[in-house]
Amino acid sequence: MVVKITNRFVIALLAIVFAVPLVWAVFTSFTPSSEVITRVNPFAIEHPTIQNYMTAWHTIPFLRYYSNTMIIVFGVLTAQLITATLAAYAFARLNFAGRGFMFMLFLVQIMIPPDILIFPNYTIMKELGLVDTKLAIMLPYWASSFSVFLLRQTFKQIPMDLDEAARMDGCRWWQILWHVYLPSAKSTYLAFGLISVSAHWNDFMWPLIVTNSIETRPLTVGIAIFAQSFETGAQWGTVTAATVLVILPLLTAFFVFQRQFVESFMHSGIK
Repeated sequence: MVVKITNRFVIALLAIVFAVPLVWAVFTSFTPSSEVITRVNPFAIEHPTIQNYMTAWHTIPFLRYYSNTMIIVFGVLTAQLITATLAAYAFARLNFAGRGFMFMLFLVQIMIPPDILIFPNYTIMKELGLVDTKLAIMLPYWASSFSVFLLRQTFKQIPMDLDEAARMDGCRWWQILWHVYLPSAKSTYLAFGLISVSAHWNDFMWPLIVTNSIETRPLTVGIAIFAQSFETGAQWGTVTAATVLVILPLLTAFFVFQRQFVESFMHSGIK
């Protein structure tokens, strides 16, 4: 009983710690910039205003940044699901020489920090003439060893009887994959989809390096450049309003799909 209460207390404490910056940003975004520094209580608004949101929306090309981010995020996710599905099926059901060794090589990628690959990736994009394009942002992430690992574990749990029954009915391998494996792995696809969308929506370093124009920058890079520009000065209200606009879609999606979010991780075996 004591352990259970302690665990709940620790979880609640961590939740508060992680929520404080978000709550502060929301309150600050509705506070006039002239009062952000002088206010006594950082979580109180004496003269609430939406001017910060209006200023941020008209100063930053949000529609362009949102469209760039959506194209990048869902472009990466689509490619990852296709490549991961085919690779996971091969590792789970096909017998070929060196299967175990090749799967271990895939797992090695999980232990390599992405920042280490920035220089070689940039060199490749430059040689291909793809610098300052959305394709350059997406291309290094089209294959994901983590998604291959998740789907392989899910596919291996599917009974071989279903596989054999589908073959007896005359199904080809891609029909078996579509009608048997994909429906059985819905929770795993949802779990990885949430991870991928969140990760690439918030990705910053690689897009910052490989993009130079508004036409290709995602939200994270655009907001960072806006916050550091000399025109904003100490306008923390406008900066936090822009930040809230960036994270609002992810927060909305989380609250709408909260139950599916938790259940997908439970069914996928992520503890």
